[in-house]
Amino acid sequence: MGLFDKKYCDVCGAKIGFLGNRKLEDGNLCKDCAGKLSPFFSDRRNSTIAEIKEQLAYRKENEQRLADFSPSVTFDGSKNVYIDPISERFIVTGLSDWRSGNPDLINLSQVRNVETDIRENKEEIFYKDSEGNEKSYEPRRYEFDYEFNVTIHVDSPWFDEIELELSDGNRPDRRFTDLYRAYEQKMHELADILMRRNERFRVWDGDGMMKQIRAEDELSDSLPVSQPSGEWVCPSCGAKSSGAKFCENCGAPKPAPVEADSAAAAQTSAGETWVCPSCGSKDQSNNFCENCGCRRPAPKTVRCASCGYTPENQTKPPKFCPECGKPLS
Repeated sequence: MGLFDKKYCDVCGAKIGFLGNRKLEDGNLCKDCAGKLSPFFSDRRNSTIAEIKEQLAYRKENEQRLADFSPSVTFDGSKNVYIDPISERFIVTGLSDWRSGNPDLINLSQVRNVETDIRENKEEIFYKDSEGNEKSYEPRRYEFDYEFNVTIHVDSPWFDEIELELSDGNRPDRRFTDLYRAYEQKMHELADILMRRNERFRVWDGDGMMKQIRAEDELSDSLPVSQPSGEWVCPSCGAKSSGAKFCENCGAPKPAPVEADSAAAAQTSAGETWVCPSCGSKDQSNNFCENCGCRRPAPKTVRCASCGYTPENQTKPPKFCPECGKPLS
């Protein structure tokens, strides 16, 4: 077949115009049929005619399923994420009129993993000397901005990941500002919802807070409080239970107890000064470095590498293990 011979779509049979051919592994696809494929699908050239027909059938069914999709949670970004927590389904699209674009309707159970990433972009600032030459400052100066990126890994025969940036169009220029922290919290809350980490419906309220949404009432997000006589409060339904491992009301697993030693160690170390691992500033006493904003490093737990002994007093531990006599590290 010559370069300028007439070509026809192997899916719909329509004549393919000049520059309108979309090659398949074993045939040709017209521009109209290609436009009906999933926007996250990127392997067209390695797909067969049969595989494209199968996907187009799925896309038609997807359009019908969207009719009863009613999202109540929205995360804005380079692509918007619309979530219906009741039916546990969501879509990701860059269109404001999302129904017209037939976005892929994905079940939360299809989400395999959600990756979050804060990317720092740095660009040097220059000045011009008296002769108009561009020169670097001494020391060098830079402009910064920060991207808050989310990658959703899904189990689908047509695509396996969706990428978006929550800070699109309004990136913070410094770390740990109110805007920076708002994006950071929003990013992690989106991941929590998609991964169903707490097995309860949550909704972003626009102010950086997460509210518990239940069928009958609203529960707080406080940690479970230990109850006398072996009773404990179920974090899923709020009912008191005396079951050894599972809630007697809803069957949710019993939460692991909070380790008192860890909480005490954190409280003890809160009043100590520390050295910033990022800029080297000494005598820091808050949770973030006053010079560069770096987060305070987690306190190191002293324990015996030989027998595993861990001193109760982590602020003034002994130099040698009282159990085996080896040096503590």
